[in-house]
Amino acid sequence: MTGEPGSRGRELLALDDERLVRAAAGAKAGDVLTAAGNDDPGELRDRLGAGDCWATCRHGPEYPPALHELDREAPAALMGRGDPALLARLAEDPGVTVVGSRRGSAYGRGVARELGRMLAASGLPVISGLALGIDTAAHRGAIEGGGATIAVLGSGPDRAYPPSNRRLYARIAEEGGVVISELPPGTGAFRWTFPARNRVMAALGAMTVVVEAAERSGSLITVGFAQDLGRAVGAVPGPVNSWLSDGANALLADGAVVVRGAEDVLDHLLGPGARTLPAAAGPELDETLATALAAVEGGRASLDEVAGGLGGDAGAAATALARLELLGYVASDVTGAYTRTTLGRPGAPS
Repeated sequence: MTGEPGSRGRELLALDDERLVRAAAGAKAGDVLTAAGNDDPGELRDRLGAGDCWATCRHGPEYPPALHELDREAPAALMGRGDPALLARLAEDPGVTVVGSRRGSAYGRGVARELGRMLAASGLPVISGLALGIDTAAHRGAIEGGGATIAVLGSGPDRAYPPSNRRLYARIAEEGGVVISELPPGTGAFRWTFPARNRVMAALGAMTVVVEAAERSGSLITVGFAQDLGRAVGAVPGPVNSWLSDGANALLADGAVVVRGAEDVLDHLLGPGARTLPAAAGPELDETLATALAAVEGGRASLDEVAGGLGGDAGAAATALARLELLGYVASDVTGAYTRTTLGRPGAPS
């Protein structure tokens, strides 16, 4: 429907290449079509080699069968960095697409990170878009879980976007994950490339999970594609007084799968109890870290409040909170407030 977020983008993506160019490029359409017709395959191979990238077409062995379900909207080719064999795994181990706000709260980022970690540790590839906020947290969690993650870019496969995620991009490409795009190396990101990549994310995942999204979030474009393909859609409940939760809570009201953690996703995709979650406990904590963590668990969100539990030592509190965040026990937001993640303490009952 035209009133839905991203509906115009979905209509454009349904056009064939020539009609899409004429609709999007306006007076420059002729020049764009001429340039596309003059593309040199040899030059593309050189660009792929220079970017340490590979490519596969719709008939290639690495091309994910799930993308064929997009029919005319399926990418003509995929280019990427990392292990292309991971794409073939999606036929056996269903992937889970995790999306959400670029301005995710500490709560949302913590949930996404733990969701990515536990899904990956359970053997399910985690798919997201490398964007800031929820996407970044989900990718990082998957890496921490020792599993596989797939980043679908709105730029060429040789470019980390946003640039601030260069290190995360490199870890995904070099540590058993894969970065993919339908755009050739050297291509920058444009506004229209993000809803375009969302359809790929939706098609690759057997289920799309929205962790945190506003009422008119771009994440809901991915949900629309997933619903069109008959894929499962889940959402993480959020605070009813937070605008960041409006989109996710609305999906739940409309019947989306309630996702409180990885177990809900596994049960929905594989059947109740079909796959047991690994232990969700973090590393051991010394006395100072345990005291600081107890303060956060008790609702003390600021540095000063945590310092109060450590004898007023602000330096010790700052160090403890930084270490707890690196270990995955707490998450902080732009205001400097800390919240507890879902990572359990060592020895705590699961």
